[in-house]
Parts: sequence; structure tokens; C-alpha cells
Amino acid sequence: MDPTTLLYETDGPIATITLNRPERLNTIVPPMPEEFEQAVKAATLDAEVKVIVVRGAGRAFCAGYDFGGGFEHWDDYIATDGRWDPGKDFAFATAPQIAPTQQFMSMWRSPKPVIVQVHGWCVGGGSDTALCGDLVIAADDARIGTPYSRMWGAYLSGMWLYRLGLTRAKEYALTGKPLSGREAADVGLINEAVPFDRLEATVREHAEQLASIPSSQLAAMKLIVNQAYENMGLASTQTLGPILDGLMRNTPDALEFIARAEGEGVGAVIAERDGPFGDYGQAPRDEQPDPSHVIEV
Repeated sequence: MDPTTLLYETDGPIATITLNRPERLNTIVPPMPEEFEQAVKAATLDAEVKVIVVRGAGRAFCAGYDFGGGFEHWDDYIATDGRWDPGKDFAFATAPQIAPTQQFMSMWRSPKPVIVQVHGWCVGGGSDTALCGDLVIAADDARIGTPYSRMWGAYLSGMWLYRLGLTRAKEYALTGKPLSGREAADVGLINEAVPFDRLEATVREHAEQLASIPSSQLAAMKLIVNQAYENMGLASTQTLGPILDGLMRNTPDALEFIARAEGEGVGAVIAERDGPFGDYGQAPRDEQPDPSHVIEV
């Protein structure tokens, strides 16, 4: 492995995958999904590794997919002659070998438990990714949400639905409101929230506890829980979600949104989108992640 978008290291029985585009808040571009899947495979094949930790470098876990310049970096898969091709898009979005969602889902399929360490922004596709882990532990002031619920997307991994009950799932699907790490733990979206200065130590403690259990036992218990959710239709949800996501990026409203972003600037249209809710970048500073909370690598 010689990854360009992440770091991979092992320390005894614990492997750590660090998303490493801190200057762009670890937003997702190719080849990050492919490199992520390769890192999970390396940890899965390593007999010494019993637990995988996933985190983000800098001041965020992951701020979603990077579309600052459109989706040109995915054009080979979703466009023909520079224009969106719905046939190519749905084939790309649902193919296990190349679909980003399915490549990130490699941590769900690994027999080894995965702990996701969340701090700062964990939004859009970043939240879809984080929730594919087995345990999710966040800093109290992290912000987890799907701003694409309001424009330009749809649930990708479906994990928001499976981790929340119907009442909460409908609320967050329809509004896209973010939760702090503490709020996410309180409603059961994630496992635990702690102050940022205790985050890494808490994740390490959980990883060491899991590493004290035989690998076969961990694999058996992970498999039976995963299988229950597979039986609830997880795979079909993950087929529909990316197809809807492609459609929602190309409706008349979505195309107008992008055209206005190009003319007026991304900040202007985002402010209009989120202004009625007063959240994400429109929230007061004390309702956003502390920018001084940085993971050094």
C-alpha cells in the first residue's frame, strides 16, 4: 500500500486508518474509497490485528464528498461528453467493485470490529461513512448531519435509518438537522460522546478491551448482528440510496442550485439553504465544532 488520501498503521493488535486530507476537511475524492477498502483488507488479512480504528486528521472527521469543482473527478463513471449520464451513474453507484459507498462498507463486512473516532465535522457522505462502523465514539462538540437532505443528495449507506428508530429517522431525513456528538449519543445514533481531550484515550481503551477477546468470538458476534440488519433489507436500501442521490443532484432545483453557486459563490447558496434552520455554517460559533480541536498525525 502507498495511499495518497489516508494513513495506515498498526500498533500491536490495533490498526488505525486515518483519513488524511486535513486541508480539505478530509472530504472524499478518488482514490480515497478504494484506498480505504485496501486498508481494511490489509487489517483483515493481518493475523496480529484484532481491532480497526478509523479517524480523521486535522480538525474534522470528514466533511462529505468534495464537489468544490463539481464532480469532475468522477466523470469517467457518471458522465458522457461532460454531461451527467443517469445510466452510467446508477451502474457506478451500485457496483460493489467500484461504488464508493460499498468500498467504505468494507468495514461493515470485515470480521474485525471497527471503532470510528469522530471529531469536528462529520457531515454528508462523511456521516454515511462513519455510521458504517461497529462502534462510533465522538467528541461532545462534533457535528454530525446530512445537509444534503435539503438539497443535492439522499442517504447513501442507509445507516442513519438503521441506527435510529422511525420517529427520529423521519425527523433527520426530512430536515437534515445536525446533532452534536453529545446529542447523537443521547438519541442512540452513536455509542458514546466524550470531551475532545479524552477522545483518543477513550477510543484506545475500547479498542484494547475488544482486543482482549478472541478474534473468532468477535467475528461471530459481529456477524450475527450484521446478519440481522441484512435481513432487514440493508442491501436493498443501499441500492436505492445512491440511485436517488444521483437523481437529486440533477433535478431542476439542484441544477439551479449549482448554477447559482457558480455565479454567486458556494457560501451564498449554502447560507440561503441553511439560514432558516440556523445550523451548519450559519450556526453560532458555540454550536459549531471547536476549530482548535485537531487530531495530529
